[in-house]
Amino acid sequence: MKYEPLIEDSYYHIYNCGNNKENLFIDDDNYAYFLKLIKKHLLTTCDVLSYCLLKNHFHLLIKTKPNIESKIISQSFSNFFNAYSKAINKKYERSGSLFRDRFSRIKIGNEDYLKSLIVYVHTNPVHHGFTDNYESYKYSSYRATISNSPTLLLRDFVIGLFEDKKNFTYVHKTKESNLLNELVLE
Repeated sequence: MKYEPLIEDSYYHIYNCGNNKENLFIDDDNYAYFLKLIKKHLLTTCDVLSYCLLKNHFHLLIKTKPNIESKIISQSFSNFFNAYSKAINKKYERSGSLFRDRFSRIKIGNEDYLKSLIVYVHTNPVHHGFTDNYESYKYSSYRATISNSPTLLLRDFVIGLFEDKKNFTYVHKTKESNLLNELVLE
Protein backbone atom coordinates (compact mmCIF):
# COMPACT_ATOMS: atom_id res chain seq x y z
CA MET A 1 0.00 0.00 0.00
CA LYS A 2 1.35 3.41 -0.94
CA TYR A 3 1.16 6.00 1.79
CA GLU A 4 0.50 9.63 1.04
CA PRO A 5 3.04 11.97 2.60
CA LEU A 6 2.00 14.14 5.51
CA ILE A 7 1.87 17.67 4.19
CA GLU A 8 2.19 20.95 6.00
CA ASP A 9 -0.72 22.87 7.47
CA SER A 10 -3.16 19.94 7.24
CA TYR A 11 -5.35 17.94 9.61
CA TYR A 12 -4.88 14.17 9.93
CA HIS A 13 -6.32 11.22 11.77
CA ILE A 14 -3.30 9.07 12.69
CA TYR A 15 -3.87 5.55 14.02
CA ASN A 16 -2.29 2.13 14.36
CA CYS A 17 -2.61 -1.08 16.33
CA GLY A 18 -0.37 -3.75 17.76
CA ASN A 19 1.29 -6.32 15.52
CA ASN A 20 -0.54 -9.67 15.63
CA LYS A 21 -3.22 -8.04 17.80
CA GLU A 22 -0.69 -7.58 20.63
CA ASN A 23 -1.12 -4.80 23.16
CA LEU A 24 0.80 -1.58 22.59
CA PHE A 25 0.37 -0.56 26.22
CA ILE A 26 1.11 -3.19 28.85
CA ASP A 27 1.46 -1.11 32.03
CA ASP A 28 0.09 2.29 33.04
CA ASP A 29 3.50 3.90 32.67
CA ASN A 30 3.54 2.93 28.96
CA TYR A 31 0.70 5.37 28.28
CA ALA A 32 2.55 8.21 30.01
CA TYR A 33 5.73 7.38 28.10
CA PHE A 34 3.86 7.40 24.77
CA LEU A 35 2.52 10.88 25.58
CA LYS A 36 5.98 12.03 26.67
CA LEU A 37 7.37 10.91 23.31
CA ILE A 38 4.60 12.82 21.50
CA LYS A 39 5.79 15.94 23.27
CA LYS A 40 9.44 15.20 22.46
CA HIS A 41 9.13 14.13 18.82
CA LEU A 42 5.89 15.43 17.35
CA LEU A 43 5.13 18.85 18.81
CA THR A 44 7.88 20.44 16.72
CA THR A 45 6.06 19.46 13.51
CA CYS A 46 2.40 19.24 14.50
CA ASP A 47 -0.21 20.18 17.09
CA VAL A 48 -2.45 17.63 18.79
CA LEU A 49 -6.20 18.24 18.80
CA SER A 50 -7.24 15.01 20.49
CA TYR A 51 -6.04 11.50 21.26
CA CYS A 52 -7.12 8.21 22.73
CA LEU A 53 -4.78 5.41 23.75
CA LEU A 54 -6.30 1.95 24.16
CA LYS A 55 -4.43 -1.24 25.07
CA ASN A 56 -4.10 -2.48 21.51
CA HIS A 57 -4.43 0.68 19.38
CA PHE A 58 -4.38 4.45 19.42
CA HIS A 59 -5.89 7.46 17.67
CA LEU A 60 -4.34 10.91 17.23
CA LEU A 61 -5.93 13.92 15.57
CA ILE A 62 -3.22 16.33 14.56
CA LYS A 63 -2.63 19.44 12.51
CA THR A 64 0.74 19.68 10.84
CA LYS A 65 2.45 23.01 11.25
CA PRO A 66 2.89 25.35 8.28
CA ASN A 67 6.20 25.80 6.47
CA ILE A 68 7.62 22.37 7.33
CA GLU A 69 8.68 19.94 4.63
CA SER A 70 6.80 16.64 4.38
CA LYS A 71 10.07 14.78 4.83
CA ILE A 72 10.69 16.47 8.20
CA ILE A 73 7.12 15.78 9.39
CA SER A 74 7.40 12.11 8.39
CA GLN A 75 10.78 11.82 10.09
CA SER A 76 9.34 13.13 13.36
CA PHE A 77 6.69 10.38 13.26
CA SER A 78 9.31 7.77 12.40
CA ASN A 79 11.47 8.87 15.33
CA PHE A 80 8.45 8.83 17.63
CA PHE A 81 7.30 5.30 16.71
CA ASN A 82 10.84 3.91 16.69
CA ALA A 83 11.59 5.35 20.14
CA TYR A 84 8.41 3.86 21.60
CA SER A 85 8.95 0.46 19.95
CA LYS A 86 12.57 0.22 21.12
CA ALA A 87 11.59 1.15 24.68
CA ILE A 88 8.80 -1.45 24.83
CA ASN A 89 10.99 -4.14 23.25
CA LYS A 90 13.75 -3.46 25.76
CA LYS A 91 11.49 -3.23 28.82
CA TYR A 92 9.56 -6.41 28.06
CA GLU A 93 12.42 -8.35 26.47
CA ARG A 94 10.62 -8.73 23.19
CA SER A 95 11.81 -8.36 19.63
CA GLY A 96 10.29 -7.58 16.28
CA SER A 97 7.72 -5.07 15.19
CA LEU A 98 5.47 -3.65 17.88
CA PHE A 99 3.09 -1.99 15.41
CA ARG A 100 1.09 -3.83 12.76
CA ASP A 101 2.37 -1.72 9.89
CA ARG A 102 3.35 1.81 9.11
CA PHE A 103 0.91 4.13 10.78
CA SER A 104 -2.31 4.85 8.93
CA ARG A 105 -3.36 8.38 8.16
CA ILE A 106 -6.46 10.00 6.79
CA LYS A 107 -6.31 13.60 5.67
CA ILE A 108 -9.26 15.52 7.04
CA GLY A 109 -10.80 17.77 4.42
CA ASN A 110 -13.65 19.54 6.19
CA GLU A 111 -14.70 20.85 9.57
CA ASP A 112 -17.74 18.59 10.02
CA TYR A 113 -15.59 15.49 9.56
CA LEU A 114 -12.99 16.91 11.96
CA LYS A 115 -15.64 17.49 14.63
CA SER A 116 -17.11 14.01 14.24
CA LEU A 117 -13.62 12.49 14.49
CA ILE A 118 -12.93 14.37 17.73
CA VAL A 119 -16.09 12.87 19.23
CA TYR A 120 -15.27 9.44 17.75
CA VAL A 121 -11.77 9.49 19.27
CA HIS A 122 -13.05 10.46 22.72
CA THR A 123 -15.88 7.90 22.76
CA ASN A 124 -13.73 5.11 21.28
CA PRO A 125 -13.04 3.42 24.67
CA VAL A 126 -16.79 2.87 25.13
CA HIS A 127 -17.17 1.57 21.58
CA HIS A 128 -14.45 -1.05 22.20
CA GLY A 129 -15.63 -1.97 25.70
CA PHE A 130 -12.61 -0.62 27.61
CA THR A 131 -14.89 1.46 29.81
CA ASP A 132 -18.54 2.37 30.11
CA ASN A 133 -17.72 6.05 30.68
CA TYR A 134 -15.51 7.93 28.21
CA GLU A 135 -15.53 10.98 30.52
CA SER A 136 -13.43 9.21 33.14
CA TYR A 137 -11.16 7.25 30.77
CA LYS A 138 -7.60 8.17 31.78
CA TYR A 139 -5.86 7.79 28.43
CA SER A 140 -7.90 10.18 26.33
CA SER A 141 -7.70 13.92 25.78
CA TYR A 142 -11.35 14.41 26.74
CA ARG A 143 -10.72 15.44 30.36
CA ALA A 144 -7.85 17.76 29.41
CA THR A 145 -10.06 19.39 26.79
CA ILE A 146 -12.83 20.28 29.24
CA SER A 147 -10.53 21.24 32.12
CA ASN A 148 -8.88 24.58 32.78
CA SER A 149 -5.50 23.01 33.59
CA PRO A 150 -2.52 23.76 31.34
CA THR A 151 -2.31 21.46 28.31
CA LEU A 152 -0.33 21.09 25.11
CA LEU A 153 -3.52 20.30 23.19
CA LEU A 154 -5.10 22.85 20.87
CA ARG A 155 -7.91 23.04 23.43
CA ASP A 156 -9.29 26.48 22.58
CA PHE A 157 -9.43 25.60 18.89
CA VAL A 158 -11.19 22.28 19.60
CA ILE A 159 -13.73 23.86 21.95
CA GLY A 160 -14.28 26.63 19.39
CA LEU A 161 -15.25 24.04 16.77
CA PHE A 162 -18.18 23.15 19.05
CA GLU A 163 -18.85 26.82 20.01
CA ASP A 164 -18.28 26.31 23.74
CA LYS A 165 -17.63 23.65 26.42
CA LYS A 166 -21.32 23.14 27.07
CA ASN A 167 -21.99 22.20 23.45
CA PHE A 168 -18.75 20.16 23.31
CA THR A 169 -19.95 17.96 26.19
CA TYR A 170 -23.52 17.84 24.82
CA VAL A 171 -22.36 16.53 21.42
CA HIS A 172 -20.24 13.87 23.15
CA LYS A 173 -23.14 12.75 25.36
CA THR A 174 -25.45 12.56 22.34
CA LYS A 175 -22.90 10.42 20.49
CA GLU A 176 -22.42 8.16 23.54
CA SER A 177 -26.16 7.73 23.92
CA ASN A 178 -26.45 6.68 20.25
CA LEU A 179 -23.44 4.40 20.66
CA LEU A 180 -24.90 2.67 23.71
CA ASN A 181 -28.19 2.13 21.86
CA GLU A 182 -26.29 0.53 18.96
CA LEU A 183 -24.39 -1.78 21.34
CA VAL A 184 -27.62 -2.90 23.03
CA LEU A 185 -29.23 -3.66 19.67
CA GLU A 186 -26.30 -5.79 18.42
